[in-house]
Amino acid sequence: MVIKVFLASSSGSTAIKKKQQDVVGFLEALKIDYAQLDIASNEDNRMWMRENVPGEKKPTNGIPLPPQIFNEEMYCGDYETFFEAKEDNTVFEFLGLTPPPGSKEAQQAENAQKLHNGSGTEEHLDDDTTKKEIAETEQNGDAHIAEPEEDDSMKAETDAQEDIAGEEEPAEEDKESRKPAEEEEQEEGEEDRAEDELVSEDEEEELRELEEEEEQASEED
Repeated sequence: MVIKVFLASSSGSTAIKKKQQDVVGFLEALKIDYAQLDIASNEDNRMWMRENVPGEKKPTNGIPLPPQIFNEEMYCGDYETFFEAKEDNTVFEFLGLTPPPGSKEAQQAENAQKLHNGSGTEEHLDDDTTKKEIAETEQNGDAHIAEPEEDDSMKAETDAQEDIAGEEEPAEEDKESRKPAEEEEQEEGEEDRAEDELVSEDEEEELRELEEEEEQASEED
């Protein structure tokens, strides 16, 4: 593949001459084979360049200015895109060439490839880890459903009810235990009243006897 640089050898523009020299000098520094095609002295070169530069790369007047760079028939770009590739150390990529081993661009490409492969491995590991975590979560969820844990509030409420029930039961037992005692007291009271009644009857009978004896004594006198 041959890199073609279309330039104007007799251009009166200092800016165009500087751009052309910059492109050619950088290609020579990288030891890239290229061919200079003069559009000032060769009408065919000028017509071919104008026809093969993409429409979006042409200026408003439709006439592209040199330098224009091609790789055989493939359009690479103008000076602005060449300069951006130069700044990014991607000139070989810009020209459609494979960077030589040991060059900065080759090292960048190698690092980018390693980074890409590493990301792919990490993504694969992340996917496996995520699947494992999901499976464990589902298993834990099933176990949780099968044996639900008692809610703290429900447990506290149950304990409180048990305490209340425990307090009420002795009260009922005390109440029931008091009933026989009250009945016994009531029976004792009735017995005491019966005895009192008997005592009072005996006393009344003794009084009557005394009165009768006194009456008889008085009659004898």
